[in-house]
Amino acid sequence: MLDVRRVLLLVEAAELGSLTAAADALAITPSAASQQMSRLEAEVGHPLLHRLPRGVRLTDAGHALAERGRAIRRELRGAQADLESLAQLDRGTLRLGSFPTASASLLPLALTRFSRKHPGMRTAVRSALFAELLELLDTGEVELALLWDYDWNRIDEQALHVEHLLDDPTVLVVPANSELLEEPRISLADLASQEWIIRADNHPVAEVLRRSCRLAGFDPKISYESHDYQEAQAMVAAGLGIAIAPRLALTNRRHDVRLVHFADDVPAPTRRILLARNASRPPTPAASAMTDIIRSVSQRFTESNLHRTQLGTVRTG
Repeated sequence: MLDVRRVLLLVEAAELGSLTAAADALAITPSAASQQMSRLEAEVGHPLLHRLPRGVRLTDAGHALAERGRAIRRELRGAQADLESLAQLDRGTLRLGSFPTASASLLPLALTRFSRKHPGMRTAVRSALFAELLELLDTGEVELALLWDYDWNRIDEQALHVEHLLDDPTVLVVPANSELLEEPRISLADLASQEWIIRADNHPVAEVLRRSCRLAGFDPKISYESHDYQEAQAMVAAGLGIAIAPRLALTNRRHDVRLVHFADDVPAPTRRILLARNASRPPTPAASAMTDIIRSVSQRFTESNLHRTQLGTVRTG
């Protein structure tokens, strides 16, 4: 295999007509240039330069190799330009992983901001279950992934760099005309006789409900199993029962339901929203830029939810 640096030295000598000038252009000494050229001639088995009293002239073999060298130089310069474009976020693709709640709340705003700031970049998003998101991070199919966890299933993956973005409290979802809205304070124990809308297919929020109710001393009576949060809200509005859900999952709240925050001493867990990347791979410029944007968006959601609570839009138990 030919040494590319020596081939590029030959190209410079051919274009400048001097091995000394080529050495100067490549920031090496004339003696080093002479040694490298001798080694290249030994590698190819042909003389490449006629050494003249003033300068050099290519042999036929030198002309053939220099022509190939020019093509190599063009490709290397193109590669450098590509890398600079990626570093400046002028081109390329950022691959993200997400889950439905984040994709319906945090992520759209982050994607919009990223697109406006870096219009030359493309973003690709994979929405998946928790285990699949971990696998996508491990294989490198996504650079960043939005994840979540609760107290009992904390992410403890040494292979991941995990950043806590915000806390997402569990809230109670009731009909807009519910008598529960008249109560000065609601605890889970007070809801033992209620019918419940629960998420189907062993959804994590179903586990949250069962864990919380058991801590409050009862097993919930399930009246309906929904497959998404909009369906759950609809069934609550229809009077089929009440539900719990992460606050972030109810960003698009129906007009005919109300959200009630539990008091801090009520056993209704708060989940963490997280941003993760593979710890063994340094973040690309695009991933770093998106991380900053997602942090900013998360802060906005945190402040927005606090503002709603203070104004009474989300009632505190």
